[in-house]
Amino acid sequence: MPEQKGAAERIAIEEYFKLISAFKIIKGDKQEARTRQYSVSAKDVKNFSARFAFEFTDGQKQAVNDIFTSLRSPHRMNRLLQGDVGSGKTAVALCGIYMALKSGYRAAYLSPTEVLAAQNYQTLLKYFPDYKVGYLSGALTAKEKRDVKTALKNGEIDVICGTHAIIQKDVELSDLAFCVCDEQHRFGVAQRNALTEKGESTDMLVMSATPIPRTLSLIFYGDLDVTTVHDKPKAQQPVSTSIIPPSRYADMLEYVEKQVKEGKQAYFVAAKIEDDEGEVLSVNELYEDLKHRLPSVRFEMLHGKMKDKQKNAVMQDFKDKKFDCLVSTTVIEVGVDVPSATVMVIHNAERFGLSQLHQLRGRVGRGTEKSYCFLLMGNDSEVARERLQILKNSTDGFQIAEEDLRLRGSGDFFGTRQSGKFLNEIRNLQYPTEVIFTAKKLCDESFSGNFDTEQIRKVAIKKYNALKDVVLN
Repeated sequence: MPEQKGAAERIAIEEYFKLISAFKIIKGDKQEARTRQYSVSAKDVKNFSARFAFEFTDGQKQAVNDIFTSLRSPHRMNRLLQGDVGSGKTAVALCGIYMALKSGYRAAYLSPTEVLAAQNYQTLLKYFPDYKVGYLSGALTAKEKRDVKTALKNGEIDVICGTHAIIQKDVELSDLAFCVCDEQHRFGVAQRNALTEKGESTDMLVMSATPIPRTLSLIFYGDLDVTTVHDKPKAQQPVSTSIIPPSRYADMLEYVEKQVKEGKQAYFVAAKIEDDEGEVLSVNELYEDLKHRLPSVRFEMLHGKMKDKQKNAVMQDFKDKKFDCLVSTTVIEVGVDVPSATVMVIHNAERFGLSQLHQLRGRVGRGTEKSYCFLLMGNDSEVARERLQILKNSTDGFQIAEEDLRLRGSGDFFGTRQSGKFLNEIRNLQYPTEVIFTAKKLCDESFSGNFDTEQIRKVAIKKYNALKDVVLN
């Protein structure tokens, strides 16, 4: 009944409120004070957003406003930007970078893979023609790396884009003010800290299409402010997801072949690279099997053991439609933007995490055509099917993260582990994250102003008692 659901959610808010308040008191006022002032104006940011070939959605506009407000606050920004694949997070991040550059500071854009880093580098070159954009990755030659590092140290690069190479100890970033960490679930806490520590009071924007359980936990801990882009560009259609049993495999392949004949493209994803005569199909085995089953279709293969230049070349050939179907491992999980790809086929889907599956599904549906994701089960168990049903029935990243939280635990709040049972005593994790945000907002209001533990304790108790009265009424 609606009344019972509403009452239960209010009780859940009480539990969350107590937990978040406890963390606030334990943590104290550890927000870093801002050491630099941003001079960019709202008009400047609006003019920059006009460079894009599309009008920002309401969610994107709100996200840009949140960043603008944070950069003018007394404290360093540490914000999570959450949104499904294709919701326009990159455009929002570019606006944040512009705020730093326009104010006379420098920025960094950290990407988890060579493919994504190269794509982001080209994007930065396009939107920041008046600034010096640098690129640093493990694929560069020793001389190229030395030249980039020297330019960074001398302040000759305004925004640096790259992979983990950026956070190496010998990389010095002059006057770093703003950092973007793309696909944050691919980086550890220590790695993100290593980037921000290269500057003083550096503002951090981490982006994710699927928050992992630790990220949801950090909402309680209070380290992250959260901005969610709920909407997507009107031209995009939701991806239709289906669980395919072995008996329907041939029918599915026939459908893929039909899509290819219409000029569309497809991904086939395998769970491993090597052939070891096990039950799980390797990318090599899948590649050979598909060429035999669909001789009229052009296939190419991609996996993590290939050299970076070779991987980039394969991806470029795929974008240029030099072949029809890409058979790959999860190396395509992030960083691939091929609008003509309309089908994603994932073999042994039960062996992947929900976060990986959500990301892989996001590789299709990036154009205006209707797209499909097929989840093939190698182990058709009840537990595996239940997990895959979660993905089939939802495209909401936070909802998927909540299910991960329920299934895997919340992780170590004060350390770096990504699994655990810290929140098992909380009985209301099935409620939407809006309930968490409501409790966090109430807690933030209680903790506003000068931090005094005893004063805050009294305010929190008063707030909590007022909340109880509302619930009982």
